[in-house]
Amino acid sequence: QVQLVESGGGLVQAGGSLRLSCTASGRSFNNYPMGWFRQAPGKERIFVAAITWNTLHTYYADSVGGRFTISRDNTKNTVYLRMNDLKPEDTAVYYCAVGRQFQSPTSTTQEYDYWGQGTQVTVSS
Repeated sequence: QVQLVESGGGLVQAGGSLRLSCTASGRSFNNYPMGWFRQAPGKERIFVAAITWNTLHTYYADSVGGRFTISRDNTKNTVYLRMNDLKPEDTAVYYCAVGRQFQSPTSTTQEYDYWGQGTQVTVSS
């Protein structure tokens, strides 16, 4: 059974940093793109960042570019999201997701087949 488990969320002051982790179990996703999305209360889930299966390319939403960094360790079946200079508008539940084998990552939720349960990130002003 495939399972994605996120961790690393929490409460942080504006300007602070957090690192989220997402570890997959049940199968290897080394050949799959992986992404991070977030969902604020009352809003739809939106794209944050993604990384290709071979780590050569990364993609970011305009709102987080220059502040967030996505990375992955295929030996650990884990993807990370380093978040710096956090802002109150970054407050949301953050989800990791797995895309389609060997395909380029996209910003569309429908292109991701496996999802974690989410981890809450709250940024106070």
